[in-house]
Amino acid sequence: MVIKVFLASSSGSTAIKKKQQDVVGFLEALKIDYTQLDIASNEVNRQWMRENVPGEKKPTNGIPLPPQIFNEEMYCGDYDTFFNAKEDNAVYEFLGLTPPPESKEAKNAENSQKLHKAHGSGSEEHLDDDSTRKEIKESEQNGDAHTTELEEEDQAEDGETNAEEEGNEEEEPTEETEEEESRQVAEEEYQDEEDEVGDDKGEDNHLASEDEEELQKLEDEEEEQGSEEAED
Repeated sequence: MVIKVFLASSSGSTAIKKKQQDVVGFLEALKIDYTQLDIASNEVNRQWMRENVPGEKKPTNGIPLPPQIFNEEMYCGDYDTFFNAKEDNAVYEFLGLTPPPESKEAKNAENSQKLHKAHGSGSEEHLDDDSTRKEIKESEQNGDAHTTELEEEDQAEDGETNAEEEGNEEEEPTEETEEEESRQVAEEEYQDEEDEVGDDKGEDNHLASEDEEELQKLEDEEEEQGSEEAED
């Protein structure tokens, strides 16, 4: 089975080019084998595409625009139906292909089959209910555990934040204490300098007083001598 993508290589429409690139790129990403058939340079391809697109799928003017997708001669759809299948994770179904076991589409199909079987059998439905309840309970428990972990993490973060704030509060008084001690030391040094200056002034005053006393003594002695010489 070969997937055929009919496109126009020389289309002047930016929208058509973008749609064609989207289809081709997605098929390559899924590693789906496909063949590109150009309707711009090949009249046979263009005629075949127009004839095999179902009438209800053609636009009002009767001329289908690329890209158009086929699985051999089976019509799959145009870009819009391809896009919807891609959004619904049903591209393999859209193309008429069996999805790989590891694909999301295959898992969805498997789950749908299980649900269908569960509705068809009471015992199986009961088992599914039990398993479903168990899964719900486990998910709730996991959710509670996860919530508890988040709460513990939040509490730990709050504790660290409080510790940092307390540390900052303790550090601030220390800085203030250091500033006060520095201020006190400076004041004491200034006071010591003042005292030294005062002492120096006191010594100078004391020396000046002693000099004045000696001068006074010398003057007194000179006066006494002058008196004695006058008497003689």
